[in-house]
Amino acid sequence: MGKDISYTDALNELNEIAHAIENESIAVDELTVKLKRASELITLCRAKLRMTEEEVKKIIGEMGE
Repeated sequence: MGKDISYTDALNELNEIAHAIENESIAVDELTVKLKRASELITLCRAKLRMTEEEVKKIIGEMGE
């Protein structure tokens, strides 16, 4: 999984996977591959959110100085 994917693209891909699972349009043979990809995307999104939160806190802290 490349980390160069944007948060928005990762979220869109996650939504596509979830939609396909909900509509049962994923073949059983492909299900584990899609679930692994979803797990990777969730990890990536969480990391990007954490990093953004840290940057925002830093910027706010610098503004208060």
